[in-house]
Amino acid sequence: MPPQQNWSPAPELVVDQWFNTDEPQSLGTLRGRVVVIEAFQMLCPGCVAHGIPQAQRIAQAFPTESVAVLGLHTVFEHHAAMTPVSLEAFLHEYRVTFPVAVDRPDGAGMPATMQAYRMQGTPTLILIDALGRLRKQWFGAPDDITVGAEIMRLVSENAASR
Repeated sequence: MPPQQNWSPAPELVVDQWFNTDEPQSLGTLRGRVVVIEAFQMLCPGCVAHGIPQAQRIAQAFPTESVAVLGLHTVFEHHAAMTPVSLEAFLHEYRVTFPVAVDRPDGAGMPATMQAYRMQGTPTLILIDALGRLRKQWFGAPDDITVGAEIMRLVSENAASR
């Protein structure tokens, strides 16, 4: 296990709607599992080409009892085009099966969860350990080997602490 560090608790997701799940998800209910969040916009080329496919590979590679994969549709531009109806069609067309939340916009149209995590844009990939602490955050397109190694490290830490 790595030396104890003062990792910050991950901010809770502030969302308006969920897709691909019967129950709303929360970081509190996912404690005990590593949580991977793919923050994306459906009209973002990097999200479509890299972020969403990577999240799908992660969801397929790791058992759900160890790793929870969530999508976060965090719209900070083109609001009129990226509605929940459009998102539902997007998720169907791209065969996204993991739970996806719609980030709640604030009064200025900026998404609340995006602000809480101080994201620079999309795609952003976030790793939260089994204790609910923010451990990694990448803006852009991290490679699969690096992401997989980081997820496995967090899964191993969790197993060692039991």
